[in-house]
Amino acid sequence: MIHEGRHTATLEGEFVVFLIGMRFNRWWRINKWLPVFLAMPRMLRELRARPELGLLHGDAWFGRTTMLVQYWRSTEQLLAYASARESAHLPAWSAFNRAAKRGDVGIWHETYVVGPGRYENVYVDMPAFGLGAAGQLEPATGHKARAADRIASAGL
Repeated sequence: MIHEGRHTATLEGEFVVFLIGMRFNRWWRINKWLPVFLAMPRMLRELRARPELGLLHGDAWFGRTTMLVQYWRSTEQLLAYASARESAHLPAWSAFNRAAKRGDVGIWHETYVVGPGRYENVYVDMPAFGLGAAGQLEPATGHKARAADRIASAGL
């Protein structure tokens, strides 16, 4: 559903933005990167089926460098998922470390903890996306109409 007009998103309290991805360094080494590539959909299905684990929303982009942007409720939940023996993540991580020939496929992640109100965003004629899908969308009017005003009101 397209939300026509200008909107901004809010999410109550602190949250985590987690960027994770992989890079095909040697695209012809399909046997090395395909297991890594296929592991992520399993994890996302697991996380979507169990919202109590803490994933709020995620979006993915595919190319030579594949990237997922995820929004988590807390670092504690993100780290608990990453280290849980019963989760899809830990076996995939272990398999990658056992099988990876260094240089064939790269993996990376970045973690950002965002304090309450310490962010700014706008979505114009977009479906719920990014933080707008993880949190609540509201019209970007009045003191929320301009980026400068949103930044000022957030104290950034």
